[in-house]
Amino acid sequence: MAALPIDLDAFDAAPLTRDPFPFLMLPHFVKPEAVAAINADYPEVTHPGSFPLPTLQYGPAFAAFVAAIQGPEFTRAVEKKLGVDLTGRPTMVTARGQSAARDGQIHTDSRTKLITVLIYMNNAWEAKTGRLRLLRGPDNLDDVIAEVPPEEGTLLIFKNERNAWHGFHAFEGPRRVIQLNWVTGRGVVKREQTRHRISAFFKRLRGKSVQPAM
Repeated sequence: MAALPIDLDAFDAAPLTRDPFPFLMLPHFVKPEAVAAINADYPEVTHPGSFPLPTLQYGPAFAAFVAAIQGPEFTRAVEKKLGVDLTGRPTMVTARGQSAARDGQIHTDSRTKLITVLIYMNNAWEAKTGRLRLLRGPDNLDDVIAEVPPEEGTLLIFKNERNAWHGFHAFEGPRRVIQLNWVTGRGVVKREQTRHRISAFFKRLRGKSVQPAM
């Protein structure tokens, strides 16, 4: 069996913050030796927005990475870390490659999303903006619990509770992030993928984002 491109031992050892909602940040979750190949095979996403993987083309290293984060080993690790049962809960994965000036507004995720995982695949991030912030409320981007450096291999996972507010100061330019969600049912996957496909179609036409970005 091929070695996983993700560091499950580091994930298991990383501390979970529980207040005001459960979350964990982990640099180098994607193993450093796997990063270059995954980035080389990353789908070409030239417009802002979130794109379902079935609408994208990508290479084998990226495909192996996606299989790993959706696989049973990581699922069991997430269940143990967050104290949840994900039996029968389907997953949904989208990819981003660009951020628009309108992205980053404060929001919480849809209630159909149980767990959100964000994995950043950018090179060293020098911009002061575009860094996702976990927030104490919906009104102030500077009321920060934690700020996530969107650098290659960094993971953020959080339990999607009603107060899981997040957003970032606007950034315009390349910004690679993979989003994995465990959701309430397969109907959610079908509906969200259809919505994303329609949204992605119009984003390609307009070349700008119309929804929050992680």
